[in-house]
Amino acid sequence: MKEDWKEFIKKNLKWIILFICLVVFLAIAENVFNKEIMYADIIGYKLVSTYLISDFVTPIAKFITNFGGAIFLSIAAVMLFLFIKNKKIGLSIISNIVIITVLNQLLKRILQRPRPTEFRIVEETGYSFPSGHSMVSMAFYGYLIYLIYRYIKNKYVKWTLITILSILICLIGISRIYLGVHYTSDVLGGFLLSISYLVIYISSIKKLLPEE
Repeated sequence: MKEDWKEFIKKNLKWIILFICLVVFLAIAENVFNKEIMYADIIGYKLVSTYLISDFVTPIAKFITNFGGAIFLSIAAVMLFLFIKNKKIGLSIISNIVIITVLNQLLKRILQRPRPTEFRIVEETGYSFPSGHSMVSMAFYGYLIYLIYRYIKNKYVKWTLITILSILICLIGISRIYLGVHYTSDVLGGFLLSISYLVIYISSIKKLLPEE
């Protein structure tokens, strides 16, 4: 019986991850829709305002957050399209960022959550949930992680790049909370939805990509 369960989980792991992430995202979205105060937002605000904010960290957070911005990611996607020899891979990177950006803007307009006002280090316009930087960077860099895992054979290079990109995704999310432009739940919601989206996107497109 145990072996059957292990085999089932192994075969369906990606769909289990999708389901868990989507359920948690929907729970957060429901709280946002009902304008409920979330414990994670209170804790996130207290941690940042009490322990993290400093003259040393602020310029670092401002620098890191740019890696999740629309301008940087758009340029990065175009550059990758131009430099990657196989245009199917390049097109999949472009379509990925277009789809996730449209989805993010659609959700923002539906839920219309105002941005936090407790403290604000930089100014941002638009709605707060889900965080665009977090959602788009998770989808963009997460997809790059998949491509690196699939196509790069050198294990040292592969895992070095995967580690760097994984850390970057997390730091982008933290930077949005630090700069006071998003609640913790905005960032978590963006990450969770993008993970669910990536499972579907990669499953849909991987047959169109070249073999390893």
